[in-house]
Amino acid sequence: MNSTDHTDSPQKPTDLVLAALQALRMKQWIKNLLLFAALIFALKFNDAGLAIKAFLGFMSFCLISSAGYLYNDSRDREADAQHPRKCKRPIASGRLPLRAAYVEMVIILVIGFAIAWSISPMFCLVAALYLCNTLSYTFFFKHHVILDVMFISAGFLWRAAAGAVAIDVSISPWLLTCTAFLTLFIGFNKRRSELGVMAGKGNVTRKNLMHYTPELLVEFQAITTSGTVISYALYTVLGSPSPMLLLTLPHVLYGIFRYIFLVNNLEEGEEPADTLLRDMPLLATVVLYGITVVGILLVTRIGV
Repeated sequence: MNSTDHTDSPQKPTDLVLAALQALRMKQWIKNLLLFAALIFALKFNDAGLAIKAFLGFMSFCLISSAGYLYNDSRDREADAQHPRKCKRPIASGRLPLRAAYVEMVIILVIGFAIAWSISPMFCLVAALYLCNTLSYTFFFKHHVILDVMFISAGFLWRAAAGAVAIDVSISPWLLTCTAFLTLFIGFNKRRSELGVMAGKGNVTRKNLMHYTPELLVEFQAITTSGTVISYALYTVLGSPSPMLLLTLPHVLYGIFRYIFLVNNLEEGEEPADTLLRDMPLLATVVLYGITVVGILLVTRIGV
């Protein structure tokens, strides 16, 4: 039976609205918090006008990224229906009809770009480039080993760049370097988790997973872990607003080690946002990291 034909009876309006909201994947909006990085590390977080611009940029990217998820889920609905977890998604399960999904996608895309244009034409351009990166991944690069993770990482780089463009500050090469290594780390760990889950179920729904092996992903995990830690440590000493940010290195180390533990021992990491929100030690580490960074930068800002 086709995944879009699970029910023939008309859906209740409330069920359709709920399915439409679930299809936005709001948990994934946590990724767009990266747009606030430039605001924080450029010591602009006490400027209300810039904070509002950063928030508008965040909302713009939330809507645009959700439009990308809707399109991706629409294209992959048949494959997702065979996946042990993705089969529960609104489009794959048939709870959100394909036509309704496309209408929702167009609406939120228009609103997202309207917000982006209200910030600045340059921000709108960066948002468009981010969308192009997302669509190129959906159409082509998701099926190519290594490049699939690199294009996911590129999406985060566009987020980081967008945060700087929104408040009109220079894009820090350190911010981009740390972002690149961290997102490659998360991406390859995601593939490792997916490979383990699919092996346990006896089937592989993502074609390029067949080209990954546990040994290969262990190598990638080691390289990206080293790159993340070293680039962040160098940033705190050489490129940050305050060398006291080196005090946050233990948070980063524990967070990375905890994530590797969850992926290797508990088969977590297939959905990084869910892993973060579900694991209390990891979530607490992220929250404490944020509090420590803001505290250090507040002291730095007062001393300027």
